[in-house]
Amino acid sequence: IMLQQSEIKQRFVRIERNIGDALNTCKSDSKLPQKLKDCVTQWQQHAVEAKPIFEFHNNKEVIACVNDLEKIGERAELALRDVVGDDNKIRTFVQHAHSELSDLKKKLH
Repeated sequence: IMLQQSEIKQRFVRIERNIGDALNTCKSDSKLPQKLKDCVTQWQQHAVEAKPIFEFHNNKEVIACVNDLEKIGERAELALRDVVGDDNKIRTFVQHAHSELSDLKKKLH
């Protein structure tokens, strides 16, 4: 299934929003593990760098970006294991962004 450019962009906007929310949560919650914070910060930087690629949609580059972002998302999910408590918003943001990336990756390949 080839996704439309507009759908890929919309998905990326959602992913970006979730990563941004995760980053804001990391900045405001001093109890979160440093490993998670570092991971989310790196994720955010990659998402910002990926934005123009999603705008101009060279398929190979988009797939490479999604793969990279998904790998960082995996590391972020692993880092979540060190987070105490289930009430944490960070968990939702990270999981949403990561599952959205995984789904996008499947549809792009």
